[in-house]
Amino acid sequence: MMTIFAMPVFDATVIVDGNELFKGQGAAAGWAVRLAAEVRSEIVAKKIGNGWALCGTVDGTECIWGIHGQRLMRIN
Repeated sequence: MMTIFAMPVFDATVIVDGNELFKGQGAAAGWAVRLAAEVRSEIVAKKIGNGWALCGTVDGTECIWGIHGQRLMRIN
């Protein structure tokens, strides 16, 4: 099974404070469900500026994910 971090992200994106984020809430929410299954933690889509990031706590650390090179990447 392919890890979600190797799957290409072909959804529309926007740049917010130098980070590439999802443009739409629906796309971000869909990826949040996939990421939650992979990291076994609750992940939600959260609006940051004009874009949507994936946010959650993994192993006691608050994490925010965006997109880099059409792949999910932790941005904090």
